[in-house]
Amino acid sequence: MAAALVDEEINSDDFYALLNVRREATQEELKAAYRRLCMLYHPDKHRDPDLKQQAETLFNLVHQAYEVLSDPQSRAIYDIYGKKGLEMEGWEVVERKRAAAEIREEFERLQREREERRLQQRTNPKGTISVGVDATDLFDHYDEEFEEPGSGFPQIEINKMHISQSIEAPLTTTDTAVLAGSLSTQNGNGGGSINIALRRVTSAKGWGELEFGAGDVQGPLFGMKLFRNLTTQSFITTHCALQFSSRGIRPGLTTVLARNLDKNTMGYLQWRWGTQSAMNTSVVRDTKTSHFTIALQLGIPHSFMLISYQYKFQDDDQTRVKGTIKTGFFGTLVEYGAERKISRHSILGATVSIGVPQGVSLKIKLNRASQTYFFPIHLTDQLLPSAIFYATFGPLVIYFVMHRLIIKPYLQVQKEKELEKQRENSSSTIAMKKQEAEAAVRLMQESVRRIIETEESKMGLIITNAWYGKFVTDNSGRNERAKVIDVTVPLQCLVKESKLILTEACKISVPGFYDPCVGEDKSLKVIYLFRGVLHQVTSADNESLRIPKQSHRIDTDG
Repeated sequence: MAAALVDEEINSDDFYALLNVRREATQEELKAAYRRLCMLYHPDKHRDPDLKQQAETLFNLVHQAYEVLSDPQSRAIYDIYGKKGLEMEGWEVVERKRAAAEIREEFERLQREREERRLQQRTNPKGTISVGVDATDLFDHYDEEFEEPGSGFPQIEINKMHISQSIEAPLTTTDTAVLAGSLSTQNGNGGGSINIALRRVTSAKGWGELEFGAGDVQGPLFGMKLFRNLTTQSFITTHCALQFSSRGIRPGLTTVLARNLDKNTMGYLQWRWGTQSAMNTSVVRDTKTSHFTIALQLGIPHSFMLISYQYKFQDDDQTRVKGTIKTGFFGTLVEYGAERKISRHSILGATVSIGVPQGVSLKIKLNRASQTYFFPIHLTDQLLPSAIFYATFGPLVIYFVMHRLIIKPYLQVQKEKELEKQRENSSSTIAMKKQEAEAAVRLMQESVRRIIETEESKMGLIITNAWYGKFVTDNSGRNERAKVIDVTVPLQCLVKESKLILTEACKISVPGFYDPCVGEDKSLKVIYLFRGVLHQVTSADNESLRIPKQSHRIDTDG
């Protein structure tokens, strides 16, 4: 993903930044910016053959940007999907003067048509590996009044394992085959099963699925599942199954009715009939910062009430903390835990489970892409404070130590290797962008000279120095060096009536700019003279900039 972003960063041309206009710019603003750049880059204004050729390239790029942004339909496509949207085939058959929402639907339709040609090459593998660990000897061992001499270390055993895997194979645009299998073992006894499902999308409102299965423990299985949107706010699913065994046929039926209660809240009503008949109702509220669930079940043999809350931190690691209380005929269970993203495709989580009569357990889960690795560790059958303490703080200490000594250095090395590889692969593109920027600077020289003369005559705005790229700060590494380019001329060329205005866009698309440090955070530092006083201002790459403004004044006496 990072590689794709870097490639997009290198090859993208931001038409708004190229014309230096707001994304909400009117037709008049676009036309004024276009005329100004045409006067600067028109090939007929340059006699030198090299400059003439470079001016023609920039002139064509400016013309392309204006053509796209001045046409309402092309601008709507570009605003939603960028240049890739403009390159997709099929737009010529789209009726003009459509709204942005209609253009989005048309784009999605064209995307679906393109995906149909690649259906046979796609699968969706999913897998789960669960390893149950019995570590009760670590804590229950302490309560024994008598211990045989030489008994050695506490015994930790693996008492159960489960492995499951499934893949999806699209047959047509509406039909999909799913193949799944599983193997399980517990305390020396095990078994396996295999399932085949055929799913068909019958309409935009529903789909159906037939399931066939067999196993050495349960016997043959035949099932059917139906899904249907009742309204735009509600849907229903029904799953019926026939399980064949030596004891006869065991039928089962599960129906779920769901409805949107508001934008972030769903209500569910479930009825299950069969070996474990029950009725369940739940309300789930999911927002950007939290996830809340309350559920009530009445059934045989278990009835319970559950309340669960999860808080989502708004950080790059997608940290989440959660807590659950569940009480019913089986006893009471309290769970709390956290999960965090440790790499691009991996999420690590740990949950402490405390219950009566279950005891204390620690559950560790690792999600790696579409694979899940689950390790439930049973610590004790009793409610021991020592087990709760170690289950809570042990994983935290181990995680922070591993993150500091292993995970963070490893990810940093991987990031540097990936960036270096991207720079090597894109070196020719970067060199071309650099040549284009240098050519633009040469074309600007005459205009900049006139602008400076005009600004000096009225003590206006003079850009004395400007740099763009990655600067060395107090938080930078010891051996880290600045990676910046001089953009004094391009910025002075944008000065108009003693004002410099840069829009909220990536600066690499501004004429005369290029990316000196691909994949790294960049900023712009400007030192300018206004009304005879020297000022300095710094802004992030995607921040708008308006000069003159309240900025840091440089002591000219020093």
